[in-house]
Amino acid sequence: MNELRLLAFNLTRRCNLACPHCYLDADSLQQPDPDELDTEAVCQVLDQVGAMGHSTMVVLTGGEPLVRADLETICRHGVASGLVMVVGTNGVMLTRRRAAALQAAGVTGIGISLDSMDPERHDRFRGLPGAWHRTMAAIKHCRERDLDFQLHFTVTPDTVDEVPGMAGFAARSGARVLNVFFVICTGRGTASSRLSWAQHEQVLQQLVELQRQYPEFIIRPRCAPQFKRVALSQSAPSATNLISGSEGDGCIAGTHYCRVTSHGELTACPYIPDVLGSVRDSDLANLWQQSPTLQQLRQGDFSGKCGVCEYRLLCGGCRAGALAQGNGLMGEDPACGYQPVEEGAIAPLPRDAGGAVRWTVAAEQRLARIPAPLRKMIRRRAEVFAQEQGHNCVTPNHLKTLAARRFGPAGPPREWR
Repeated sequence: MNELRLLAFNLTRRCNLACPHCYLDADSLQQPDPDELDTEAVCQVLDQVGAMGHSTMVVLTGGEPLVRADLETICRHGVASGLVMVVGTNGVMLTRRRAAALQAAGVTGIGISLDSMDPERHDRFRGLPGAWHRTMAAIKHCRERDLDFQLHFTVTPDTVDEVPGMAGFAARSGARVLNVFFVICTGRGTASSRLSWAQHEQVLQQLVELQRQYPEFIIRPRCAPQFKRVALSQSAPSATNLISGSEGDGCIAGTHYCRVTSHGELTACPYIPDVLGSVRDSDLANLWQQSPTLQQLRQGDFSGKCGVCEYRLLCGGCRAGALAQGNGLMGEDPACGYQPVEEGAIAPLPRDAGGAVRWTVAAEQRLARIPAPLRKMIRRRAEVFAQEQGHNCVTPNHLKTLAARRFGPAGPPREWR
């Protein structure tokens, strides 16, 4: 059974900005959407997700989710349903009062989009003069309230030179994560310029080095599962690098991740527009388990280069990127310039790779404080790490070492400790 670990929920198509890369082609604030799921309908979907028993992490996004006056009500309901609730925003509307209200509603963290350290470039990209300064104020509000936040940076041919600077700012600002998004040409993004193969590879290599440079927080790509291959080639061999991409390092569309639109339509990910059903008509759990498209994604039978690449079990290519460029859902990912050089596939660790490893009571207690959607992956990594050290029992020290590697001196989020 494939667990739904991460759900993206587009609460609205309405937005206060007009970004050229928007996959949703979001509408302006002046165009209300009569078909948007209301509060009750959204909460019913969250109940269905909670009933699946996976303690799923739900990312409330848009459009701009802060245009919904019921956002805090929705967050409180999700938390009561046993879900981990986070909010993704462009930050322009995130006032001090709204940050406090979201924190009081149980929101675990905020994702804030920042697309340049140059105010004019960011404002031009976002389509609103003054957006950069208001986004910076949103970051300050989160920091003042000790509300965990992460930064979302979209890398384009125009901003590819800003990757190192953005990583430095993220570290200085206290962000928990820097997500570097690679443009998928859907929605308004169909007119966007994509990175060349060389630029794509260069950025992935930069991210590996930047993570070494800034160990105090997480730097990771989004919509670029080739990062798995690059990380393997640039770091010392480690069994933890051989954990399958479908377990969280590669493309997880349809395996542990899906999206619900503001109209209640289910898709495999936000960048895959194909509708698999509606939560207005069917229970989300049934759609998740029975969709033929999701079953196809889980089987992982790729064509083209992705089908013969030795990294196919660890990476798998971006399914949305393959579809957007006309190669079909299971076709090769055109963003990847790598040419397979070996026969066969690099085998991921078996799911029970650490199964013989015991856990101390104290280690289990520490693990229990981590959000449920992440526990299985962290458990597996910890067991593999312990075995690499020649130990047959996971202790709090193993978890502390892994956390130090991932989060650095700042440590993991406070509620995990």
